Amino acid sequence: MQMNPYQVVIRPIITEKSAIAAEQGQYTFLVDERANKVEIAEAVSYIFDVDVIKVRVQNRSPKFGRWGRKRVKRQSAQKKAIVTLPAGQRIEAFEGV
Repeated sequence: MQMNPYQVVIRPIITEKSAIAAEQGQYTFLVDERANKVEIAEAVSYIFDVDVIKVRVQNRSPKFGRWGRKRVKRQSAQKKAIVTLPAGQRIEAFEGV
């Protein structure tokens, strides 16, 4: 199934750790769980008009809590992608944070 690039990249993840990594050219995004590395690289290069060198992916498992005897899901599963750009290229969404 071919996904729209705007469906692949959900939003940038802007934290202290990702802001420090952005200075070295590594940008972190929340991506669709069904997307693979090739689709993520194509989507980021299309949306932000940059070249992508490398994509690393992390699958975060859902977090569960308890409600009496039951286990209930507190946070759903997520997929993060850390995209590395060549030196000299930047993504403006991470600037000024």
